[in-house]
Amino acid sequence: MIAAAFFETASGALLVPIYNQFVPTPGVKSKTLFDLSAIIPLDDWYRAWMVISGLLIAFTFLNGVADFISAYIMAKIGQSSVLKLREELYGHLLKQSTAFFERQRTNFLVSRLVVSCSAIELAVSSNLRDVLREACMLAFFFSAAFYYSWRLMVGALIIGPLVAFLTSWFSKRLRKLADESLAGTKELSDTAQETLTNQVIVKAYSAERRERERFVDVAKRITRANLRSARIAATAPPSIEFIGIVLFVVVFYFGLREINAGHMAPSQFFAFLFFLFRSYDPLRKISRQHNEITKALAAAKDVWSILDISEMTPEREDAVTVSPLRNEIRLENVSFSYRNNKKRILRNINLAIPKGSVVALVGESGGGKSSLVKLIQRLYDPSEGRILWDGVDLRDTSLDSLRKQIALVTQETVLFNDTIFHNISYGDPNATLTDIEEAARVAYADEFITQLPSQYDTIVGERGMLLTGGQRPRIAISRAVPVNAPVLIPAEATSAPRTENQTPRTTGLSNPDQNRSYTA
Repeated sequence: MIAAAFFETASGALLVPIYNQFVPTPGVKSKTLFDLSAIIPLDDWYRAWMVISGLLIAFTFLNGVADFISAYIMAKIGQSSVLKLREELYGHLLKQSTAFFERQRTNFLVSRLVVSCSAIELAVSSNLRDVLREACMLAFFFSAAFYYSWRLMVGALIIGPLVAFLTSWFSKRLRKLADESLAGTKELSDTAQETLTNQVIVKAYSAERRERERFVDVAKRITRANLRSARIAATAPPSIEFIGIVLFVVVFYFGLREINAGHMAPSQFFAFLFFLFRSYDPLRKISRQHNEITKALAAAKDVWSILDISEMTPEREDAVTVSPLRNEIRLENVSFSYRNNKKRILRNINLAIPKGSVVALVGESGGGKSSLVKLIQRLYDPSEGRILWDGVDLRDTSLDSLRKQIALVTQETVLFNDTIFHNISYGDPNATLTDIEEAARVAYADEFITQLPSQYDTIVGERGMLLTGGQRPRIAISRAVPVNAPVLIPAEATSAPRTENQTPRTTGLSNPDQNRSYTA
């Protein structure tokens, strides 16, 4: 950027010898930047043309090379920085506790991960590059103008405080509108995803018009904020440009006085005007970048707000590595309540789950069955009491080793928009096709998988929507088999994966492994 500004300034400095070729002053060489006049013949127009043309072409070429290098370096810095930021943010989110995700809206988190990071990426790789480049140009142009006439330049800088005040005024208003626009974008994304995800309910209750109006209301708020922002962004450059023209009228008057007083040559005055007005171009461009930089600052604030939240499940430094279950899982006087609800979901629960046993948790909806299962996986910690794995308190164990000992079939069937093979092998990425086929047979999923055109390479769609309501749970059960964990927790997803024949094999667990404990 500095090199590009240097060669740009050097090109402008050639104005003095060019002017002298058209309006020569016999025997007099006007001084110019970098003493370029010394190498340009005064009385041989052909040789002067050769030298000036060669310098102009060289400076322009070198300016282009320097500009390319700086643009590429800034793009690389921007991409690398945002990649690191995305990795850090995503890793931070994955480490958060279940309670964190139950309080945060998923769409807002995704928006911060994608939209906010993209705004920062654009600012670093493009907007910040432009600001730095134009700032270098401004410094070089101001220095060149000072070289030709420091008196005129001091007078020109009188408007500096006024320009700074206007820039600050515009910036504050743009920042406020950028916050409003970014918040609206997140809400719009949340509204759209919520409606489209639950489109069956929307259609069932004929709510299309209501949901459309809700979406349009949010979109209109964003439009109003963006239009106000555009109005301010469009006002800033013309305002600064008008101040520049007023300045030109004043400087032109005093410049003529300087020439008539013999303090500077006409060629030097025109070079001074060139650099003075070229300096307003960087000022105008920097002013235009305020809107985008302000949006990036608002986006960065959102990203930092997530990074500042730390609700990870606590883990001791000397945590015990959990080994496969040898004896039992024991709950001793376990009570539990959610943070946002003081009512106890579980109260003084005492339960022993021996290795190889099958334990069924039966009760009315909201009775705490799912909460108890979450405690065993240590997605939450008990409010009171303790849970022991072969006599070791779960709070003293490492989370990774504990969860490797537990295979889960969730109450809500969760499938990824990928192949059947990927969904079944999710718990064990190293599983072979033979392992996957065996897991499907255990869960009686092979019956319909083999009838599909692509069989195990069939894409299941978002949330498994390309499968039937009875097929989805059986894929979820199959996923738990390759893990071969000593504890299997099939939640209510297994309650009705199929209705035909109504045999015990519908759960895929009709012959439980004696080395595995089941909690259903």
